[in-house]
This record gives sequence, C-alpha cells and structure tokens, in this order.
Amino acid sequence: MKYAAIADWATDKQFSVTFMCAQLGVARQGYYRWLAEGPCERERTDAELTEQIREIHTRLHGHPGVRRVWAELVVRGLRVARKRVWRLMRAAGLQGRHPRAWKRTTVAGQRPIDAPDLIGQDFTADRPDTRWCGDITYVATVDGWAYTATVIDLHSRKVVGYAVADHLRTSLIIEALAAALVTRRPPRGVIFHSDRGCQYTSGEFANFCAENGVTRSMGRRATCFDNAAAESFFATYKKELIHTRPWNDVTEVRQHTFLWIEAYYNRRRRHSTLDYLTPVEYELGFRKLTDLAA
Repeated sequence: MKYAAIADWATDKQFSVTFMCAQLGVARQGYYRWLAEGPCERERTDAELTEQIREIHTRLHGHPGVRRVWAELVVRGLRVARKRVWRLMRAAGLQGRHPRAWKRTTVAGQRPIDAPDLIGQDFTADRPDTRWCGDITYVATVDGWAYTATVIDLHSRKVVGYAVADHLRTSLIIEALAAALVTRRPPRGVIFHSDRGCQYTSGEFANFCAENGVTRSMGRRATCFDNAAAESFFATYKKELIHTRPWNDVTEVRQHTFLWIEAYYNRRRRHSTLDYLTPVEYELGFRKLTDLAA
C-alpha cells in the first residue's frame, strides 16, 4: 500500500513525506489521516500472517513454496486462500527453491537378470509395506563422490530404508533394502520396484530378494517415468538438502541425510500426493489437513 510505503521511508528519514506523496501521487492530508486512523483490520491480519509465514519458511528445510506454506497454515487452524499466501510471500521476498535439471545416471549390467514391471507407473498402494520403490543418486563432495540409495513405501511415500556410501557396488542397495526389511518387517511378497541399473539386475541382488521374500519389479530401459516416485524423491533431496551447501566427505553426507530423512522428510515435510499430509500423519490414518486442525 502506498501509505505504508511512505511511512516506512519516513521512518528511515531518507525522504520527506511531501516528496514521497508527490512521487506516489497521493495527498499529504490523506497520508496523515491514514496515519492517525492506524492500519485497517486487513493490514493488521496481513502483518500477523506474514510473521507466521516467515517463521514457517525459516523453520522448514529447503525454502518451501506457496503450497506447503499454505498447508502449514491450515494445520495451524488458519483458513486462508493460497492467493493471499502467494501475495504475502511475494511482498516479503520469500520463495521456494526449484530443482535443477534431471540427469540420467542408470548404467545397464552386462548380464542382467530381468524382472517384470509390476507397478506400471501406478505409484500407489492400498496398504503399507506392499509396494516399495527405490533408486540411487550421486552427491559431489570435496573428497569425491558419495551415493545414496533409498527404499520408499508407495502407500505413504515414507522413506523406510536408505544407505549412503562412497561406492556404487550392489552392497549399497542391499544395505538400503535390508534396513527397510528390519524396520518394517513386511509380509513375504512385498514388491520392490526399481530401474534397470546394473546393481538392481545383478545376481547378488536377485538372490538377496529371493532369500528375503521380496518380489522384484523393474521399469523399462531409459524411461525415468517408470520409476517416477523415486526420481521425485531425489529431486526433493537434491533441492532441499544437497544443493544448499558444499559437502566435505561421505560421512558428512550420511549424517545430514539421516537427520533430513528421519527428522524432516518423513515427519514434517508435506507431500502434494498425500493432500499435503506428512508420511507419518498418513500412516497414522489422517486423510485431510483439516483433520489435524480440528
């Protein structure tokens, strides 16, 4: 608002009120009348809402955008339009961080042990621990490359297993899947879906899955959409954690990945595919944001 801008400049004593009114095309009498009356109810609520938006934007990792900030406000019991949140964030100079371009990292094996596609780009599950997916991504550090492997439950999008190492051997993905099996104890036959990278098509991984009652599933070659849920997670992981700072070594990446997944991604980050609930909230049986605010 023009009057508010004049008040800000006048407080800083950079320009006179007369000069600012002339530049903004308003009358001095109108400004002083506005100043005497004080801000209107809308301006007061905008100011209060902006403070909450700033707090949410600072507290959540990765600089959340309008939709996730709006979802946090709803959980706090505030019914506000997304357009208003967008307007206030823009006025406050707050914006979300955008992911970088996707790069292909899958390398096919020499003698792959194939598996059928049991997912068919349907990244949903009626119950937990029936359909999982996973992938590997790379992280540049001062000491060299680090690699992160994941296992994601397609029911709640919760990361149920992961591993970080300085190598791309098959033991990396076995470690991630073993962690998921220990913490979740799924029924035999749980589907694990992946791309056709050499680690996932290896005999070592096929034997591990067979011994532990895991049914392997794979998408088509060179088609990232066939493992979109895993790709989406890594886009978020890179945007909200990895690309926010430089990394010294694999130990540092491992420590911060643990904190980011366990304390933030699974428990606090709101997912658009879950109607902006967190994975933990979804597994507890909530299905709407308004259930949390009640």
